[in-house]
Amino acid sequence: MTTKKTKWGILSTARIGMEKVVPALMKAQGMEVAAIASRDLAGAESAAKRLGIPKAYGSYEELLADPEIEVIYNPLPNHMHVPYTLKATEAGKHVLCEKPIALDGDEAALLLDVPEDRFVMEAFMVRCHPQWQRAREIVEAGELGDLLLVQSVFTYNNPDPDNIRNKLSVGGGALMDIGCYPIVAARYFFDNDPKRVISLVDRHPDFGTDRLTTALMDFGNGKRAEFSVATQSVPYQRLNLLGTKKRLELLIPYNAPQGGEVVLRLDDGKTLGDGALEIETIPACDQYQLQGELFSRVVRGEEELPYGTGDAILNMRIIDAIFRSEATEAWETVNTTVSD
Repeated sequence: MTTKKTKWGILSTARIGMEKVVPALMKAQGMEVAAIASRDLAGAESAAKRLGIPKAYGSYEELLADPEIEVIYNPLPNHMHVPYTLKATEAGKHVLCEKPIALDGDEAALLLDVPEDRFVMEAFMVRCHPQWQRAREIVEAGELGDLLLVQSVFTYNNPDPDNIRNKLSVGGGALMDIGCYPIVAARYFFDNDPKRVISLVDRHPDFGTDRLTTALMDFGNGKRAEFSVATQSVPYQRLNLLGTKKRLELLIPYNAPQGGEVVLRLDDGKTLGDGALEIETIPACDQYQLQGELFSRVVRGEEELPYGTGDAILNMRIIDAIFRSEATEAWETVNTTVSD
């Protein structure tokens, strides 16, 4: 726990913030959610009253000008991530910004101009969940043998034409919204970055967004990752790590239940049925709360920033390459040179 709580401001009353992130941050140690902003003062005041936040602002700029606020949580729509993250850092704030951090790699690279004493982290809460950390311990201990394949599926069903996730102009679609998670998973467990990618994309005839995207990522030395993500499909998610000796399965790798247990399943493949499985239960936690506590420790200088703007830029470059492959129908290389 930090000796002095960091004071946070919430930039917008976006649904993900109101339903998941902000309630978790309100429980976090070492920090205080002190203000929330909306373009509509009444909306901000309503959200503040509902969540118990002391201050409400009727514009984002008013929140950024508040001298008491040290950290901004930015859950704005994708096309507003970089502009308001830059405005926040110019106002002297640190920023935890929702994923994807930008519309493309070039826009993400604008964050390299953020002053060195301002921290910016992309909000991949999954990397704070103990199930991911325990799974990587298993990989690094060699229990799987040599990790060869990271395989994932992540889908949901959202046919609403008015939903922002189905609007192409502001960064909607399956790859931007949820495909970024399997990409992060592969990078996290291989502890490396893909050299090239190839993809197959199906787009909605009216929305123009990718509604089903499948990608293959080549990490070199025979190591690869493959994933499929969809926005008009039965909801489902799974993550498999396949090695030369064993397979590790994460059943709810991305939307782990807040305050609920999850399990890891380790299988040697020698027999069929549940007898082949070693099941490890991960105690109940809230990955959004853990993420807030981590970032607060970083701001207080108690911990190093684990993933900065360089990591976020590279994730966007991989997404860019997957989209290029859609157009060229060929392998596309990934530029992995980024100075943080």
